[in-house]
Amino acid sequence: MEPESELEVSPISFAGYVRLVRQNANFRRLWMAQIVSEVGDWFYSLAIYDLLLQLTGQARWVALALVVQVIPQTLFGPLSGIVNDRIRRKRVMIIADLARAVIVICMLLVRSRSTVWLVWPLLFLESMMWAFFEPARTAAIPNVTSNEDLILANTLSSTTWSMNLVVGAALGGIALALLGRNAAFVLNALSFLVSAIFISRMHFEEPHVEGLAKLRPRDLLNLSPAVEGLRYVRQDRRLRALVLVKTGLMQMGVSWVLFTVMGERVFPLSWPGMDVERGAVLGMSLLMGARGVGALFGPLGGARWAGHRESRLRLGILIGFLAVGLGYAMLGVVGSLWAACFWVVLGHCGGSTVWVFSTTLLQMNTDDKFRGRVFSAELGLSMLMLAVGAYAAGFVIDRGMSTRTVAVFTGLLMLVPVLLWARAMRLWAEKPDL
Repeated sequence: MEPESELEVSPISFAGYVRLVRQNANFRRLWMAQIVSEVGDWFYSLAIYDLLLQLTGQARWVALALVVQVIPQTLFGPLSGIVNDRIRRKRVMIIADLARAVIVICMLLVRSRSTVWLVWPLLFLESMMWAFFEPARTAAIPNVTSNEDLILANTLSSTTWSMNLVVGAALGGIALALLGRNAAFVLNALSFLVSAIFISRMHFEEPHVEGLAKLRPRDLLNLSPAVEGLRYVRQDRRLRALVLVKTGLMQMGVSWVLFTVMGERVFPLSWPGMDVERGAVLGMSLLMGARGVGALFGPLGGARWAGHRESRLRLGILIGFLAVGLGYAMLGVVGSLWAACFWVVLGHCGGSTVWVFSTTLLQMNTDDKFRGRVFSAELGLSMLMLAVGAYAAGFVIDRGMSTRTVAVFTGLLMLVPVLLWARAMRLWAEKPDL
C-alpha cells in the first residue's frame, strides 16, 4: 500500500454534494439507480419479514430469511470478484437488476403456509444477484469520480441508503397496512427495471478490462484469479485490517431480528382504531426508520469532520464502533418507543460511519484491477458475520431470552471490534498523513 498522498481538496458541504450530482452525469445515474431500487428493497424486506411472522409465528424464521439473504454473498464472493474484474461492471449491474426483477415478482406465488417454502430459493437467488451487483457498484465509483470526490460519493451513497431506509420503512409499513404484501413485491420488481435503465445510460472507462481476453464459462472454474487477489490482500497488514473492518458490524444482522420482534412484542404503536397487527408492523417500521435516520446523519457529520484526511477516517471508525456499543446497550433498558428510536439513531450513526469510512479507505488504497475481488471478499466476510448475528439473535429469542437482554449483550459485544481496531490503528503510526 502506498503512503498517503495529499488530495486536491473539495469542500465537504451541501454545495459539494450538489456539484457532484449536477456535474457528474455517470455518478448521477448510478445514484438515481440506487434510489429507486433501494426504496423498493425496503418495501420488499418488510413484506418478507411480515409474511414469515404471520405464516410461521416464530422469530427464528425471520432470522433464517436474513441468513438466506446474506449467505449467497459469502458463497459467491470469489466468483463475483472474478467476474467483476474480468468483464465490464456496468454489464454486471444491468444483468443483475433484470434477473432480480424476475425473481422478486415470483414472490407473488407465496400465498399460504403450504407455499412458504418458495421464499427460501427465491431469497437465495435474489441475494446471489446482489452479490454480483453491489461489488460492481462499489468498484465502479472510483471510475466515475475523481479521487478528491471519493469521500463525497461514498457519503452520498451511504446517506441515500439511509434516507431510502427511512422512506422505505415508513412507506413500506403504510403500504403493508393499506395495500398488502403483493403491492410491495410488484413495486420492488419495477424498481429493478428502472435501475437497469439508469445504469444502461452510463458511459465511463473501465480500465480493468483493457487487454483481457473474453471471459469464457470455463474461466469461472479457475480459482487462480481469486488466489491472486488473496495474495494481494495478504501482502499488506493494513489492507487486511481494512478488509476486515465491516466484520465488526455484526449488530446489523442482529437489528433485523431485534427490531422486527421488538416492534411486535415490546414497542407496538398504539393508535385509536388500529388493530394489534397493524400497530406491530408500524412499530417495527419506526425502529427500522430510526436506524435509517442514524445511518443518514452519521456519515454526513463524520465526512465533514474527517474531510480527506485518512488519519481522521481511521479514527472515525473507532468512534463509530463505540457509538454502536452505547446505542444498543441503552436500547435494552429504555421504556418507550421514542427513547428506543433515539438510541437506535445513535447506534446507527456510528455503524454507518464505520461503513462509509472503511469503504473510502479501501477505494483509496486498492488497485483498480483488484477492486472487484477485494470488495467481493470484504462484502462476503461482512455478510457472513451479519448472518451469524441474525441467526444467533433469532435462536436465543426463541429459547426465551428477552429482546432487551439481546440488545444489551450486543452493545457489550461491540467492545471486541473497538479493541481490535484500536490495535490495528498502530499499523499506520510509522507513516503519518502527508
